[in-house]
Amino acid sequence: MKHLKQRRGVAWLGLLLAFGLVAVACGDDDTSGTTTATTQATTTTAATTTTEGLPQIAYGGQAIIGDDQEPPTLNAYAPGGDNFIVSKVGQAYWAGVQEIDGYTLELIPELVTELPTVANGGIVVNADGTETIRYQILEEAQWADGTPISGYDFEFTYQTIMDPAYPISRTTYEDIIPESVVAGDKTFEFTLAQPTLIAELIFGLILPKHQVEGTDFMADWNDTMWLSAGPFIFDTWNKGEFIRLVRNDNYWKIDPATGQQLPYLDEVIFRFIPDTTALVNAWKARELDVINPPPDVGQLEELIALEAEGASVEVLGGPVWEHLNFQLGDGRLARNPGSYNEHIEFRRAVAHAIDKDRIVDELLAGQVEPLDSYVEAYSPSLSQGSWAQYDYNPETARGLIAELCAKEGVDCVANPPKAIFSTTTAALRVLLSEVLPDMFADAGILFEAQLEAAPLFFGETTEFGAYDLGDWAWVGTPGFAGLIGIHDVWDPEQAPPLGSNYYRFGSPEYIGEGDFAAYTEGASSVVNENSARMAEIRDAMNATVDEAELVALLNEAETILAEEVFFIPLFTRLDAGVVWADEIGNFKHNPSSAGTEWNIEFWYRADL
Repeated sequence: MKHLKQRRGVAWLGLLLAFGLVAVACGDDDTSGTTTATTQATTTTAATTTTEGLPQIAYGGQAIIGDDQEPPTLNAYAPGGDNFIVSKVGQAYWAGVQEIDGYTLELIPELVTELPTVANGGIVVNADGTETIRYQILEEAQWADGTPISGYDFEFTYQTIMDPAYPISRTTYEDIIPESVVAGDKTFEFTLAQPTLIAELIFGLILPKHQVEGTDFMADWNDTMWLSAGPFIFDTWNKGEFIRLVRNDNYWKIDPATGQQLPYLDEVIFRFIPDTTALVNAWKARELDVINPPPDVGQLEELIALEAEGASVEVLGGPVWEHLNFQLGDGRLARNPGSYNEHIEFRRAVAHAIDKDRIVDELLAGQVEPLDSYVEAYSPSLSQGSWAQYDYNPETARGLIAELCAKEGVDCVANPPKAIFSTTTAALRVLLSEVLPDMFADAGILFEAQLEAAPLFFGETTEFGAYDLGDWAWVGTPGFAGLIGIHDVWDPEQAPPLGSNYYRFGSPEYIGEGDFAAYTEGASSVVNENSARMAEIRDAMNATVDEAELVALLNEAETILAEEVFFIPLFTRLDAGVVWADEIGNFKHNPSSAGTEWNIEFWYRADL
């Protein structure tokens, strides 16, 4: 009997939620699409006066943001605080170590002078295997009452998170060695029990110790907000209708393009309109300035048509990426007894049969580019585009099928090449199932779609590998943590029930016992030097936080995965930011978890 070891990797919660939730949400249905600008500070487009040679922007006015969700709480650490709308509103008054740049989709520093790395000395892997992190807090960073933001605020935030009386997720924070915490006026240092890339994502929201200490943290901060460290201050929450924020006169950021103190607006109002049709209509009527509408292609085309009237509609590839994938375990044979998935010729034939341009055109109206690598959904600058080698070429696909059929032990007359496609009944995936048959037919491959309700597909079907050719989505996240973490799902040593290698790439035999008895199955049909190397790469990824080493490992992993082509990246789902650009300037849509409000301090009234 062989058991798979359960390794403590860095596949964080966002990846797991993507499998169970984001892929289901599909039916509510190069990645960024804009790479010409480099920083939020270069976005000024309209000037009113000139002071010392710098263009000046007029202060004043408001921005009204519409959303179909209302926060269940304003406390991000309280139950319900992980709702996306909580963080969207919070972008206007929270601050933490890092932010996600809307132009590069990379992590950038917010409260600290630079994000800690091995290269800059902010991360030190110690001889005993622990990892020390050091932050240098910006001298100018302060709370709305003028109190400097200090390492003691960081320390208090850590203590609050670790308080056993509070129902707060302590992932990664629990690895901080308590006696290693050292706070100073503008410094903060701590040591983790072992190296982890997740450290780049913690302390994203800092609490003001001098205000919150001594309060009932879970009861006192649901309907109001602690001191702002951002451009705006909480003013009013009229539940069911709106939240009003007003200008923070003590905000510490300066616009380098103008030399002016930020923010420019006097106030920001979040209006809550649960019906999305009513939300969009309110924007059309100019009752709202900014919305982030659902990714409905028809609706987006209607909004784009209003650009001549002053609208700006930026449709980008969001963090959610879809992919086709081959099941390599025993379970596929229950769905397709004649499956040829174990043959590289078959998998490559399918890769050449897929017309990604047509898929993007028909499903997404050509609004995003097809994916040539999963890396594009995490860190576009690191992508090698390794799947570009599988261009749409039915002739090449047919040649590969001929090679398959000529192999010893393969009888394509008795068992013609066939793919049985399984996914959910979400609208976007139904459309995918309708465009694929012609592509497979042109390659000489039979095709059958067997779509299922999401609970079944994301339950029994994927968990037990009971599919032949599948489709679902993962969520890309900026920084190294998410990009490294996604490789857990292709780690041969991480097959269910102990991991998330639902593809069974390179997985050994597993004989389940007790609660895991149903997982008993033979070894993967693809176990080779590449799968063995992937296991080594994942171990190496877990053992280092050095960026240069990680990039080399990532490049090698991408090359191996593309060579084995047991999955085919297709596209990122649409994510749109919609604004009346003749009213709000410096708006830049951010399709990441930072949301459209990521640079709200730079927004200004273009009509003043």
